[in-house]
Amino acid sequence: MTQTVFDEETGQQLEALYRISDVVRRRALVRSFLAAAAGDRILDVGCGPGFLCVELQQEVGPAGSVVGVDASPAMLALAARRCDGQGNVTLHRGDATSLPVADAEFDGAVCVQVLEYVADVPAALGELYRAVRPGGRVVVWDIDWATVSWHSNDPARMARVLDAWDDHLTHPSLPRVLAPAMRSVGFQDVRMEPHPVATAHFDPGSYGVAIIPVISSFVSGRRGVNGNEAKAWASELNELGEHDEFYFASLQFGFHGTRPS
Repeated sequence: MTQTVFDEETGQQLEALYRISDVVRRRALVRSFLAAAAGDRILDVGCGPGFLCVELQQEVGPAGSVVGVDASPAMLALAARRCDGQGNVTLHRGDATSLPVADAEFDGAVCVQVLEYVADVPAALGELYRAVRPGGRVVVWDIDWATVSWHSNDPARMARVLDAWDDHLTHPSLPRVLAPAMRSVGFQDVRMEPHPVATAHFDPGSYGVAIIPVISSFVSGRRGVNGNEAKAWASELNELGEHDEFYFASLQFGFHGTRPS
């Protein structure tokens, strides 16, 4: 199994993906869950191209601060360009299981669609717990990829493609065990909120349309899906869109937790 490599090419794909309406809406939900206030110190674990860092900086204002951590130099380079001129945003290279931050340094932390790629989830959750102060809050957001439902006239091919796509991460259905995992490292008041991402229109701003080329590129040559089959899969979805027969649905999950005071 070869997971997604977060290099320059992937970074460019993610920059485009993070601008679509479904992902903009997701960031708004994450920010509302976290409820950052002016003057807060916020940590973004797996900050990627830095979209959320900039938006959080606007919420905490000049008296607050935002620290973004990512393991990918390519992602950090994109984030640095996006956050240029924001004096209260700091970026660090680091792993989710060994964060380069002090104990109890933050009022809140976010970790959006990151832990599904991390082999040692308890260690990463332990680091989030360590990083926030007593009474600090965290928001962890991930997808259960088994909930993906895509209309296709070739369901067997669809199943093969989605099976190959599971190789892009470590935990395809991480939300199923996240709540007890958060409680086990000490978080209290752990709550989960499901958020459907669905469309019956071929809208380029929707998640189900925007990820088609990403998936087609990744699955080609994996688990018996050859290049022609991957292209045929993507072509069929585009054709369904042209005939107004497109359908996509999946569930994403926001988890909230608090470090006890």
